[in-house]
Amino acid sequence: MTQEFDFIVVGGGSAGAVIAARLSEDPTCHVALVEAGDRPPEHELMPVACASLQNDPATDWMYTADPGRAGLGLRDRRMQVPRGKMLGGSSGINYMAYVRGHPGDFDAWSEGGALGWSFDEVLPYFQKSEGLVPSDEITLDHDAHGKEGPLGVSVRSPVLQASLDFVTAAGAIGIPPGDYNGRYRGGPTGVASLFQTTTRDGKRCSTYRAFLEGKTEERPNLTIITQAQVTRVILDETADELCATGVEFRCRDGNCETISASREVILCAGAIGSPHILMLSGIGSRQEIETAGVTCVLDLPDVGKHLKDHLYCALTFPAPGIGISRADIEDSLEGWNRDGMGLASSSLYDATVFFSTELGDQHSHDAQIGLSVAIESEDETRSLFRIDPQDFYSDVTQMTSDKSEGISLLANPVLPHSQGEIILVSGDPEVPPEINMNYFADPHDLKVMVAVMRRSLELAERWPGPHRLGLVNIPPKLAAKHDHIPGQSPSDALLEDIALHYSLTIYHLSCTCRIGDVVDRALRVNGVSKLSIADASVMPEIVSGNTNAAAIMIGEKAAEMIARRCNVQLSEFVGR
Repeated sequence: MTQEFDFIVVGGGSAGAVIAARLSEDPTCHVALVEAGDRPPEHELMPVACASLQNDPATDWMYTADPGRAGLGLRDRRMQVPRGKMLGGSSGINYMAYVRGHPGDFDAWSEGGALGWSFDEVLPYFQKSEGLVPSDEITLDHDAHGKEGPLGVSVRSPVLQASLDFVTAAGAIGIPPGDYNGRYRGGPTGVASLFQTTTRDGKRCSTYRAFLEGKTEERPNLTIITQAQVTRVILDETADELCATGVEFRCRDGNCETISASREVILCAGAIGSPHILMLSGIGSRQEIETAGVTCVLDLPDVGKHLKDHLYCALTFPAPGIGISRADIEDSLEGWNRDGMGLASSSLYDATVFFSTELGDQHSHDAQIGLSVAIESEDETRSLFRIDPQDFYSDVTQMTSDKSEGISLLANPVLPHSQGEIILVSGDPEVPPEINMNYFADPHDLKVMVAVMRRSLELAERWPGPHRLGLVNIPPKLAAKHDHIPGQSPSDALLEDIALHYSLTIYHLSCTCRIGDVVDRALRVNGVSKLSIADASVMPEIVSGNTNAAAIMIGEKAAEMIARRCNVQLSEFVGR
């Protein structure tokens, strides 16, 4: 006999955990949360251990993608695309940067037709989640923040001198300190700050830790089904309009089971998973899904299209006396285990700036530079990035030994014009879809990337304090190709070549089921009743910064919209 619930939430990640927790606040409402992974391992709590969660099939979907014009220096021209596979999803595998996006991003959503999604209208949902611990080390727009929410947000303790110096150097090139999550994000000049991170007491605060762990997951009206990969949405085709009635999922033992939903099925499987499930269910481009052997029940050609992602290019520097070595990190673990303090209390992705290159997109900042205060090892460079260290580093030992001290400035255009796609290649749910990133298809993006790399070099030149950064690493083959002399400023052509060879995803896939094309502004799938999507895939346009906070906000807003239309009583409604 098929088990019946009021709601089925597919995917327990950044948005799904929020929705399941909020809807189950009503004790009369029975919610099933179906997650392909399991509960996170204990080391997920350690911020500095985030890289160890990648390339682990227990916690990572382990996708790779075609990078388009990028990826010339990557093994097999394939790019790693880490995606969290556990309760908490990618909020349990990411580098914990809590970044909402520019207010102009959301106003542009609204102006483009996504009514109800302007900044003033989404701000209450950011605030509802947020449990910010203020810090004297950062400037805050206090009225824009929430202090009582379940999601821990804080600044690492103790603050690293390198991170403070980064903010000082940004000020020297005209980017002042401020609150990048405030109501203005620094205005035309941009803003520099230590990162606000999804941590509490020095430990990762994923959406599993914030919204589900403990009393919530013990609610009698919330059923969490783990190690269950959803294979399709069950659709009733007998009425005038398709209607979602449940889901089918494959258990760890290989058997398939079904559960039904009387009110709604909500897909929260992310920018890859949600369109994949739709296409497996027969919803998508008729030609493409039928070519893959799936019968099309609804020709919705934008499913999986319009993929946007952020791409970064790391400029690495020897930094004795400034950067953090892996030996230092190892030595700090005992202290973290004791009190959550020290180096291990953050991912070492510690500070950032946002600004405009003035190359377009005036509604927002189109550029971000992040600071990483440590350099990956040789093995990590190969496994996480698919880069041969001998090709990338001019001096591998200097940059990657356990005692090497270095930093990276991550040049990151945050309003890309290029669009990729997710393509169904098989009707077998175990076969991943093809992910075509299509980076740099629009020449505008490469121009912006070079401008951000150039600004990163300017910032490095203004580094304060008694220690100076060494010469920026130039991959030796590219240096020879462009006749680059160490110590000289690299040419634009050389910077372009570095970007085309060694840019990498910063894990912000979005827009593949976007509002207006696949879902309406209330996140209901066009042409299917009782089926909604709530995750980064519904973004009409990618936000100009790290996407996890916006995905959590989408979960909060979706839960409230669903509750209102289905007469579910939440503990608090914050929307208008």
